[in-house]
Amino acid sequence: MRLEPKPAPSIAATLLYPVGAILVTLGFAALLVLAAGADPLSVFTLVARGAAGSQFALLETLTRATPLIFIGLAVAVAFRAKLWNIGAEAQLYIGGAVTVVLGTGLLPWPSYVLLPVIAVAAMLAGALLLLGPALLKTKLGVDEVVTTLLLNFIVLLFVSMLLEGVLKDPTGLGWPQSRKVIEAAQLPRIIQGKRLHYGFVLAIVSAVVIWIIMKKTALGYEMRAVGHNPDAARFAGIPVNRVLMKTALLSGGLAALAGFSEVAGLKGNLTLDLSPGYGYSGIVVAMLAMLNPLGVVAAAIFVAGIFVGADAMSRSAGVPSYIADVMVATALLTMVVAILLSRFRVRWR
Repeated sequence: MRLEPKPAPSIAATLLYPVGAILVTLGFAALLVLAAGADPLSVFTLVARGAAGSQFALLETLTRATPLIFIGLAVAVAFRAKLWNIGAEAQLYIGGAVTVVLGTGLLPWPSYVLLPVIAVAAMLAGALLLLGPALLKTKLGVDEVVTTLLLNFIVLLFVSMLLEGVLKDPTGLGWPQSRKVIEAAQLPRIIQGKRLHYGFVLAIVSAVVIWIIMKKTALGYEMRAVGHNPDAARFAGIPVNRVLMKTALLSGGLAALAGFSEVAGLKGNLTLDLSPGYGYSGIVVAMLAMLNPLGVVAAAIFVAGIFVGADAMSRSAGVPSYIADVMVATALLTMVVAILLSRFRVRWR
């Protein structure tokens, strides 16, 4: 068996492969549901109803999708330039930590000044966090998969130390949590009394901006060129290392915005369970979107809908909600195969 590159996949084929990957994922999930003794059609109906069957369900899905959009964008940007950022979880937490440090009264400014300052500071922290692995990759040839993955554990332990020390809430009854951010540092809710906040709007705007950067600017062209073939890009005069540095700064900053939006928009404080694995789920989101920034929005809502719907479904059908994790993991594997088949033709000898 050998793989032959396809000259240029059609638009129909480009759309067909992701749809096929989702259908395969649903088929595999249906087998698991049958093994659990339930009816797949009823279970999938309950998942869909739990994700979008009411205003409350839909708003919860969009709320869960907000950090996934930021992480998906961060991963899509990095992967496009073949910078394998597996450390979005660390960048999320460092963004949340910066939000708490600046948003608990250190800067007594009005909201319209304070929120942008905190967002920029969080992005800068996340960018600098990813800059280290990028420098190790370009200067010493160190695999960034290893360094970014290990940074997840290092940053989580660092945040744990902060929550047990200087950031610990003195009124938290001993729980490892930070103080609440002040009202001026809180993102307002889109609908009063609901959990959906303006972090979702910021995520949509970010997706549009990243799409423009990727499709309409010289930086986007350079990132795509480096991702396709760094040697050819270097021969054409593109500064590959500099492009990777810019990619790292942009990717790390986007991932840190997820931490900013979760703390300032939803949680109000920093805890060790701020992220239930958003940094890893965002990889699935980016792959489902085939690294398209606008597709990241749809993919994030889809993945968030699976998680929210599975929670509601498990209470009604008695099927474990862990099926959502299996579906997301299967979606990643099938999407990788779909991308491979969209770019290569299998030849059997």
